[in-house]
Amino acid sequence: MLESFVGFLQTTGAAALFQDGWIPAVKIIIMIAIACVLLYLAIVKQFEPLLLLPIAFGMLLTNLPMLKDSSAIMMHTEFFTDPQYMIDGKYIDVGHICRHGGLLDLLYLGVKLGIYPPLIFIGIGCMTDFGPLIANPKSIILGAAAQFGVFFTFLGALVLGAVFPGISFGVNEAASIGIIGGADGPTAIYVTKTLAPHLLPAIAVAAYSYMALIPIIQPPFMKLMTTKKMRMVVMDQLRPVSKTEKILFPIIVTIIVGLIIPDAVSLVGCLMLGNLFKESGVCDRLCKTAQNELMNIVTIFLGVTVGATATAESFLSGETIGIVVLGLIAFCFSTVGGLALGDLMYVLTKGKVNPLIGSAGVSAVPMAARVSQTVGQKENPSNFLLMHAMGPNVAGVIGSAVAAGVFLSMFA
Repeated sequence: MLESFVGFLQTTGAAALFQDGWIPAVKIIIMIAIACVLLYLAIVKQFEPLLLLPIAFGMLLTNLPMLKDSSAIMMHTEFFTDPQYMIDGKYIDVGHICRHGGLLDLLYLGVKLGIYPPLIFIGIGCMTDFGPLIANPKSIILGAAAQFGVFFTFLGALVLGAVFPGISFGVNEAASIGIIGGADGPTAIYVTKTLAPHLLPAIAVAAYSYMALIPIIQPPFMKLMTTKKMRMVVMDQLRPVSKTEKILFPIIVTIIVGLIIPDAVSLVGCLMLGNLFKESGVCDRLCKTAQNELMNIVTIFLGVTVGATATAESFLSGETIGIVVLGLIAFCFSTVGGLALGDLMYVLTKGKVNPLIGSAGVSAVPMAARVSQTVGQKENPSNFLLMHAMGPNVAGVIGSAVAAGVFLSMFA
């Protein structure tokens, strides 16, 4: 009886915590603490809770101490990164994962094979109204300008990797970090899982954390780069957009993107498919399923499995600190890029464009547009910028997907 009890104690997580010594144990405790902090931010502060909560809980699950041969292990990150578990040292061995993997290994295949982000884009398309963009096509250049932070940070990451030998940022890592500036979590995950999978947990946490902080990050730059007179500008009402225009738009955009940047079609095409479900008026059941059940299910799988890749070995490093800093820079410079073009449009139109809508060019829909509305209304209570800001906002969704396609076509 005593031997059985001792054997049980030896199989507990508490015993497994110290199986490799004190230093690994401390790292595990730190990771569990980080997961709990993220859970606090998601639940109490409500920072992007729909994704930050499953990401944080996935991080908690993967860092619980387990014996190395325990059948309770749900995630084996080595199956996706260690050449000895892969076919020819570089291709995922799906058969091996199905036979020996845990629950999260199987669900993570949706991330690794690039399935989840496009499915989320279908749901986003079902919830997106491209009417403001169609009514004011100039908005698309504001969305493009807000991708400045993506490419600026890409170059910055390359410089950082060259200056600090301990931080190994090559072009693949730099592209994955730069895409954080697009303020689009699924796009960041889609690029990173292909170019730099070892950075996926840090980039996912940084991307969604900064998206939640947009109402804090953007207003200081908006006030710095505009005058009170600029912020008070009341823009003319947008013209009505016909149903025919709304139906043709997703079809035309998909064709154009496919002809120019084929690597962006997976994201842009699914975005436009979801929007066509919405605007056609003949697919109500598909539209409701995509924006509710499908998107919610995929969001759970995506968040938990991405969080589960955040092991102590991959997360507690100088690279993670660099990613957090560069991610913030990317967000800031994307906001600056959109505002700078907004200022220029204000000058060229002789004060008819409120430059605040430029900050909405990042693709955090509709949060960035709401921030433009809030800041503008503080200066002029009769000002309603939301619909004008939605044009650059949805253009930013397309822009970030196109930027992702550019990086994938160049470096994948």
